[in-house]
Amino acid sequence: MSQPVIVDTVAGMRALRAAAGSEPVALVPTLGALHAGHLALVERALELAPVVVVSVFVNPLQFSDPADLARYPRTLDADVAALARTGVRAVFAPGVDELYPAGGGGTRVTAGPVGGVLEGAARPGHFDGVLTVVAKLLGIVAPDVAVFGRKDAQQAFLVERMVADLDLAARIETVATVRDADGLALSSRNRFLPLEDREVALALPRALDAASRAGHDGAGAAVAAARAVLDAAGPALEPDYLVLVDPATFAPVDDAHRGAALALVAARVGSVRLIDNTRLVVGASHAAPSMDGPTGGR
Repeated sequence: MSQPVIVDTVAGMRALRAAAGSEPVALVPTLGALHAGHLALVERALELAPVVVVSVFVNPLQFSDPADLARYPRTLDADVAALARTGVRAVFAPGVDELYPAGGGGTRVTAGPVGGVLEGAARPGHFDGVLTVVAKLLGIVAPDVAVFGRKDAQQAFLVERMVADLDLAARIETVATVRDADGLALSSRNRFLPLEDREVALALPRALDAASRAGHDGAGAAVAAARAVLDAAGPALEPDYLVLVDPATFAPVDDAHRGAALALVAARVGSVRLIDNTRLVVGASHAAPSMDGPTGGR
């Protein structure tokens, strides 16, 4: 495979897009520190378009904690080396001043009420920052399709809604969560987990699996089963939220809900905050496997 072109300016990226002409282009937006989960997005993008652009940009607008922003891993050389084995055409890696020449006080996209709950409540302004940078990337790269992971379910929901609400041209494609053999969802933050904390963190996928198995008895039973798993993990795990939502609206479901749902969980293990989710069916006549579960698929 040939080395991808590294582009670090908006003008350069637009020139590359213009050179692609009528060839379909796919965009995979990332913060870098690439792992197998990101590479699964790239793999899907390569199935969808002959020209794939991966953006690597640690977006300051989506970090509410300066310390979290400072310690986020920057591994551009390793990221480019990993992408060189895939057939990606270009890596768009602009600096902060290039993407935000007016600084952080310029125009922003607002995520609305769904952006202020769950992850948005834990990280105020996070989704405004995410949508702002995604809107900029879609405008600069002008892809036919952009590929996102379902692990960040709230983000994927909000990006899809933004594209629909603002009549943006790109199509959004989502890819199921990639997991390690033990079931833990891949995350750039997993590298900060000591071995003993990783064992504790496995309560998250196990809780989601429990929710999926109990879903036939209703939403309340699913949440109760998952909460029991989290409680059994002990004080080393600090849950933030555990909730079932309607995937069409992201509104919490009540026990009368029947049909598709998303189980979402967030917790802190040591110094690391982790999120996970699974699709499940609530109120089925028998225990149904999850639609995108912790022990299955990507």
